[in-house]
Amino acid sequence: MTDTDLIAERENQTPAELTLSLCKDLSMTLAKFPKVRLGHFPTPLEPMDRLSEQLGGPRLWVKRDDCTGLSTGGNKTRKLEYLMAVAQEEGADTIITQGATQSNHARQTTAASAKLGMACHILLEDRTGSNDPNYILNGNVLLDRLHGASVSKRGSGIDMNDEMETLADKLRADGKQPYIIPGGGSNAIGALGYVNCARELVEQAASLGLNIDALIHATGSSGTQAGLVAGLTAIQSDIHLLGIGVRAPKEKQEQMVFDLAQKTADHMGTGLQIARSDVRANTDYVGPGYGLPTDGMIEAVKLLAQTEGLLFDPVYSGKGLDGLIDQIRKGYFDGMNDVVFLHTGGSAALFGYADTFGLPGYSD
Repeated sequence: MTDTDLIAERENQTPAELTLSLCKDLSMTLAKFPKVRLGHFPTPLEPMDRLSEQLGGPRLWVKRDDCTGLSTGGNKTRKLEYLMAVAQEEGADTIITQGATQSNHARQTTAASAKLGMACHILLEDRTGSNDPNYILNGNVLLDRLHGASVSKRGSGIDMNDEMETLADKLRADGKQPYIIPGGGSNAIGALGYVNCARELVEQAASLGLNIDALIHATGSSGTQAGLVAGLTAIQSDIHLLGIGVRAPKEKQEQMVFDLAQKTADHMGTGLQIARSDVRANTDYVGPGYGLPTDGMIEAVKLLAQTEGLLFDPVYSGKGLDGLIDQIRKGYFDGMNDVVFLHTGGSAALFGYADTFGLPGYSD
């Protein structure tokens, strides 16, 4: 088929048919980039009908990226499939990355490194000041070590990128070939994982006869949201995307996402231009700071555990859920029928927050 024939064909397509055609184009674009299989895809798309009934808003769905399969799963697995492939291409034998103490990204990176036979060095920044043994030794930190990674701590406010470069220099001097992965896997390479997720989700919804009105998720280092923005733009989807911030103020968060979304689009080489209006972040649910519990997060995590049997983490997805639930109650989604929450995983972090939820002990 010539380009002229293709244009003529697509002019006669419905918006839904056009979007699916663009999904195929996007799949072909992404196939040009190196990728190593680490996860289980597509992840499930499931209704949350008990929660929907209790809240009385639109019908709620969950995109189960907690089911990606790599060391209890999570959203970073999608990013690592592209990042680790580049590391392999560059001949790396050692991976370096960084995150907060209970970093889901660090845990999945250690697992990916183990699976691919690479050494892994994790630098964990203290962003909460907590000395609770559960927080500093259990949960994700326990799994980091179980996967065989070297784990070291850094104080709050340190330039973690500089710390990783310093470590990389030392390793090179020892004859190693390190590859640095940014915090959260959030660069134009890692964000390709969520460009692909946008395509996957839209195709899944089409197979179910589902018209998604909005997609909500927790946003932090910006790679997940930036990839989704670029992906939805590429397929000309009108899904309303909203990130619930877990760390930065609104203006900073949205600018980080916008900048990375455009870099990701440029990296794809498709000529896409990202609209600033497509980047939305609500940062009203951060609370006292990154990784610090809020009453809304505690309520949300308990509610999902007790209505849907789903576990969410206290740092990212729990605060994202708090935002979703509160915004439903405030009428943000009025007029919408189907809303999807992207579950980014991280339930292992719950074991680092054992005292946060005030749960009773054994009953008689």
